[in-house]
Amino acid sequence: MRRAVVDIGTNSTRLFVAEVMDARVGEVIERRTEITRLGAGVDADGRLSEQAMERVYSVLDEYRGLIDRHGVSFAVAVLTSAVRDAANGEEFASAVRDRWGLEPHVLSGEEEARLTFLGATSERDAGDATPTLVIDIGGGSTELVIGKGREMEYHVSNQAGVVRQTERHLHSDPPSDSEREALAEDVREILRTGVPESWRRAVSHAIAVAGTATSMASIAQELEPYDPDRVEGYVASISECRAICERLAALTVAERREIRGLHPDRAPTIVAGAIILLETLGLFGLDEVEVSEHDILRGAALDL
Repeated sequence: MRRAVVDIGTNSTRLFVAEVMDARVGEVIERRTEITRLGAGVDADGRLSEQAMERVYSVLDEYRGLIDRHGVSFAVAVLTSAVRDAANGEEFASAVRDRWGLEPHVLSGEEEARLTFLGATSERDAGDATPTLVIDIGGGSTELVIGKGREMEYHVSNQAGVVRQTERHLHSDPPSDSEREALAEDVREILRTGVPESWRRAVSHAIAVAGTATSMASIAQELEPYDPDRVEGYVASISECRAICERLAALTVAERREIRGLHPDRAPTIVAGAIILLETLGLFGLDEVEVSEHDILRGAALDL
């Protein structure tokens, strides 16, 4: 069966079209990402702005055309932190269904975590007993999921995301040392409060998915254009991540847009993302992280 998933997140709107058979993803036919910043201002105002929704609507027009062109038999939209948190999120979800024929799933934190873990581990041995942490840094929240094989055992959705924390803390261009430290302290406290000590000690391997992690892997390899095959499975050490973070933080947003391997639209929020990734690895005492292209899109294609 040919399936399509549209992931409408806080920072980006993504399309995934693939053949799914016997509970496995086969050929990936289409994968697109547009930075739409749906969650801009939600942390302060509690609502999705008209401008932000229009940015998503414009992308959905394009995606609906691609879905129809590829003869998809099953299409859904997954909506995460920004829509979950916004007072007008239900109204937005209804528009996604009524105008573009995409069945909307406003995911709870637990559902988001389960689908993310399923996507990240879908190509792995289901009997692998390695305690694995999956890190999904989004625009409004960061999902931390721990499990073995393909089964989730623990998850927490933390209110630390690249858009939310950038808006809260990074007001200079480039950000000042004090702004970066305030952001790091904020994230550190959120993560420490959200993850019990017993789970921090339980993990021996980490997989990071979504835009921050894939951007870090792309920057590390100076990929131009972006190459998902070289990003998938890339192992980044914490020292390499720290060096990239320091390099990016020393640049203005305009200068970051010129960095090889970084999508220009991620330039405003990548520093916050890198800090969140570093604080997460530090919390779990991990020296490295595996980067994966397999995320909630794949999990939703398999499960919803």
